[in-house]
Amino acid sequence: MNRTRTCIHPTQKPHARGLHVVALFEGTKGLLVLAVGFGLLSFIHKDIHEAALRLVNYFHFNPARHYPRIFLELMEHITDAKLWSLAIAALMYFVVRMVEAVGLWLRKTWAEWFAVLTGGMYIPFELFEVVRRVTWPRVTVLFINVGIVSYLLFVLIKNGEKRRS
Repeated sequence: MNRTRTCIHPTQKPHARGLHVVALFEGTKGLLVLAVGFGLLSFIHKDIHEAALRLVNYFHFNPARHYPRIFLELMEHITDAKLWSLAIAALMYFVVRMVEAVGLWLRKTWAEWFAVLTGGMYIPFELFEVVRRVTWPRVTVLFINVGIVSYLLFVLIKNGEKRRS
């Protein structure tokens, strides 16, 4: 029986592309949250409620409706200290995501486990939200997260089998 084997270049590791895609995704999430954090800092010493009202009006939302009203009420209670706290939290999220992204890019096993744990911890909440009310954004977020966590578990299992053999 003639079996052909595909040769993998010694510097090319299996699953590297997939891990790079996940790393880019995680890094992008971190960068987006960092940008939001800097955006929050731009409202320090400013009337954030007035800015929120202009935003609601810009998108032609009715400020008396449920969600715009909740948003505007929240903005009434935002202080500079809360903005700083949110910005610091965004910075910490960014650092965690970037460490994870770099670890995944370099195919570090600890990063794969870390990504499984941090991604997996959201799945019950995302599932609860989908069961509570099915919307395309909720289903999409759940689907992407389950896909990433499943892929990383697959990589961890395959790498574990290689180490044992």
